[in-house]
Amino acid sequence: MQDLRVVAVSNDLVRLSFLVALLTDAGIASVVLDAYTSAVEGSIGAIPRRLAVAAEDEMHARRVLKEAGEA
Repeated sequence: MQDLRVVAVSNDLVRLSFLVALLTDAGIASVVLDAYTSAVEGSIGAIPRRLAVAAEDEMHARRVLKEAGEA
C-alpha cells in the first residue's frame, strides 16, 4: 500500500475535478477519498471529499495547486 498525503479537502465536486485535472496535467496521479461516504450521506456536505497524492508527489502537487491559485 502506498503512503498518501491529502493536498485538498472540499465539498465542491467541480473544484475537485479541476484540481484532479491540474495534477494530471502535471503528471501527478491523485485519488479522491471519501467519495462513497459523502454520496451515502446524501451529498449534503457533512462529509467533505479529500484529494490525495503519493507522499513523494506531495511537494510537487502543492506547488502546482499554489501556482494555479488553488492552495
